[in-house]
Amino acid sequence: MPLSPSYRPALHHQTLGDDFFDRVTAAPFPQTILRFRNDRHAARIGLDQLNEAEWISHFGRFIPLPDTLQTPLALRYHGHQFGHYNPDLGDGRGFLFAQLYETGTNRLLDLGTKGSGQTPWSRQGDGRLTLKGGMREVLASEMLEALGVNTSKTFSLIETGESLVRSDEPSPTRSSVMVRLSHSHIRIGTFQRLATHGDEAGLRLLVDYVIKHYWPEAAHHGDPLIGLFNQVITAVARMGAKWFAAGFVHGVLNTDNITLTGESFDYGPWRFLPHYDPRFTAAYFDQTGLYSFGRQPEALLWNLARLAETFLPLTEMDGLRAALQTFLPQFKQALTSQTLRMLGLAPEVTPQTHAVITQLYSTLRDTRAPFAQSFFDLYAAGEPEKLNQSPIAGLYAQPVWQEMIAALRILPVSSLAKGQANHPYRARREPVTMLIETVEALWQDIDRRDDWSAFTQYVQDIRMMGSFYAPHWQD
Repeated sequence: MPLSPSYRPALHHQTLGDDFFDRVTAAPFPQTILRFRNDRHAARIGLDQLNEAEWISHFGRFIPLPDTLQTPLALRYHGHQFGHYNPDLGDGRGFLFAQLYETGTNRLLDLGTKGSGQTPWSRQGDGRLTLKGGMREVLASEMLEALGVNTSKTFSLIETGESLVRSDEPSPTRSSVMVRLSHSHIRIGTFQRLATHGDEAGLRLLVDYVIKHYWPEAAHHGDPLIGLFNQVITAVARMGAKWFAAGFVHGVLNTDNITLTGESFDYGPWRFLPHYDPRFTAAYFDQTGLYSFGRQPEALLWNLARLAETFLPLTEMDGLRAALQTFLPQFKQALTSQTLRMLGLAPEVTPQTHAVITQLYSTLRDTRAPFAQSFFDLYAAGEPEKLNQSPIAGLYAQPVWQEMIAALRILPVSSLAKGQANHPYRARREPVTMLIETVEALWQDIDRRDDWSAFTQYVQDIRMMGSFYAPHWQD
């Protein structure tokens, strides 16, 4: 296997000990047809030189990569699911396959699977992933990355030749196995399991591990655990704020879906807003709207409070409470900053910019303007020519929008926006969007004709949009 000089494997997670995971084997699949490989992120970990056969052997047959985990690890955790505690969770259809360092940094990354077969935590499930589910994960992670969200990256998608029966898809349906690249797979639920078992030594071990490998800055705090908690709160607040600015609804914000690195991952019934609506839900089974768009900040804060509870044997309540009280102010500041970036405005958070952004979301809500189209049109404070050419140009003639546009034009345009004026994305009349109708249309081409061309082109369109926005996330 041709290994890049930048390939740097690691074996850190298994040093936690056998109480943190179960050693498992991948399911044997009747077929392994490569449908998606993420070469730009393979280059981040020195795996971009793999040929197709080698890629399939590692990410479809799960032959171990050199000098990293030689046996996959199904991770153990508990979690609150829709507010109810479940001690019977754990990796039920996935495992940690490898750990590697990012090229040029000391950032530790995981390769984890979804749909790789049964484990001790499958709970009578088949451990498989539908091909449509895998395709949706590619689209969600690509779209969120393009919109500046800290997200896992869908690394590989391989069709596996089995017929699956599901209650939420026309069945039988095609099967797949997916690999994601993430900064970490340690979740709030990982800590909850140890706390439920009264395993104080395990909690201390895991805290030290997370500080060492993910949040080393916390070690310099007077109380490293409080330092860690502050870092996690900031990361989760920023993640939630960026979801909000992207109009994204995760759908299942259980504690086992929130990592200690504040990285968005595990995309099931996700949706993007057609219009700004705080009550919009993604999951058909979320009957009470617990994880609706507008309640996502509340859900994240509730989950962080559950993490704080696991820390109580190790530190004082006052420090944890004080840290939690910073979540909503940090969320609001991050939302204003991210929205300004999305609009090509200078991302300086002041009382004035906060008031204008609050007014923007109120206007979007009251007029039911298409969410993505509005952000696209209002980039750089809404250039008159762009607004006149918009499919919703008539909407902008309304007095409420005239007032809104005037307020935006008082704010300074980012120097980066001026440099992006000739980017091909700005030549479009409509933005790249990811509404449910688009997802279903892409799937129909695949399901009925095995035609992946529209899907492949759409991923390229998303990445073109991402190249337009990318400078705004880096300044």
